Amino acid sequence: MQIVELISKKRDGEALTTEQIDWLIDQYTRDTIPDYQMAAWLMAVYWRGMDARETSDLTLAMMRSGEQLRVRDIVTPVVDKHSTGGVGDKVTLAVAPLTAACGVAVSKMTGRGLGHTGGTVDKLEAIDGFRATLSRTEFIDILTKHNIVLAGQSQDLAPADGKMYALRDVTATVSSLSLIATSIMSKKLAIGSSHLLLDVKFGSGAFMKTQEQARELAVAMVEIGKLAGMHTVAAITSMEQPLGYAVGNALEMAEAIKILHGRGPRDISELCYHEVAELLVMTGNAPGMSEAKQQVERAVRSGAGVAKLAEVIAAQGGDAGQVEQPSLLPAAPVRSMVVAPRSGYIAGIDAEKIGLVSMSLGAGRFKKGDPIDHRTGLILQAKLGDQLRAGEPLVEVHARTESEAESVHDALLACYRWSEASVTAGPLIGEVIHPS
Repeated sequence: MQIVELISKKRDGEALTTEQIDWLIDQYTRDTIPDYQMAAWLMAVYWRGMDARETSDLTLAMMRSGEQLRVRDIVTPVVDKHSTGGVGDKVTLAVAPLTAACGVAVSKMTGRGLGHTGGTVDKLEAIDGFRATLSRTEFIDILTKHNIVLAGQSQDLAPADGKMYALRDVTATVSSLSLIATSIMSKKLAIGSSHLLLDVKFGSGAFMKTQEQARELAVAMVEIGKLAGMHTVAAITSMEQPLGYAVGNALEMAEAIKILHGRGPRDISELCYHEVAELLVMTGNAPGMSEAKQQVERAVRSGAGVAKLAEVIAAQGGDAGQVEQPSLLPAAPVRSMVVAPRSGYIAGIDAEKIGLVSMSLGAGRFKKGDPIDHRTGLILQAKLGDQLRAGEPLVEVHARTESEAESVHDALLACYRWSEASVTAGPLIGEVIHPS
């Protein structure tokens, strides 16, 4: 079998056999297929797609490329939560500790930034000393002791996905529905939680630009989970504007801590609390959403959620004091305010462009291996539907230098649309997909 044959076959729109997919993933994991040839195959998949059988075969091949934890054999129930990515999406940072504080174990393997979207690992690593790379023994030990673990992609678990994940980021193949589904679900199946909640985003800041595309991806992943024996539910949520106000790693960590204290922005706080409640219902820890939301409110009011975040941060080598005092998180040396160029209502915010501006400040990666500056990013001062007068604060820029702050001024203004008439933002949660 030859990789060139598989590239040309997929380029021409043909389906690969199970044997061919198994061989491709095995050889790429063994480093006998170089990145440049895998990149060509990924681009062919991006343009030609994969059918349901190919997608399932690829998911299972990636899952089998390394060890499998099967954490549900150790702790039951144990949940996982995954977002398909967005701008300002620090939901996992709040949902995971709140869920654990409500008595449900959380086994989370999370990723780094892809394209214009931030990565949960990058945000966690804004905390001094935090260690996301864990061995199998450490992963299980932290989970059983603390009822929660927040790890990065392991070389031992779904290593094929780890390699492909980084390669997709720099080859403009991130937004392929098939590749997103297989990447997400191969990791989830390798971990082997009993329950999985997917947050599938659509809109300008998401990889799926329409709700219909998001629904297609959600249904595909829920079906993969069902076939593999994992109770999987998908919430389809809007990413037409950044979530919350903070965009950038340390800034988003600080905002997540506010959410855990009950002082976060309304939009993202409501989404976080809803997702925790959904997990409590899925696992049978609450008979319905009303009772589940009451449990969540108690965990917020009592401080149990933020205490659980500090606990797992400390367990993974991080400075829990930065959770207790977010002012100790890394801070950029330059802060500069961009003001509204006119009076009116904010009619639109291009979340993808906001994410790209944040990347240009150092908060994201333009190519594989780029370092992250955890200090940099943006804090929006107003959201969709807000009314501003000319000269009022619009975006606070957190930058390394005055020149970098000044360089993004025009790009930020181009992210906004204005209206003379009042504007109302649409619902954040569009639909929830349950297994059939």
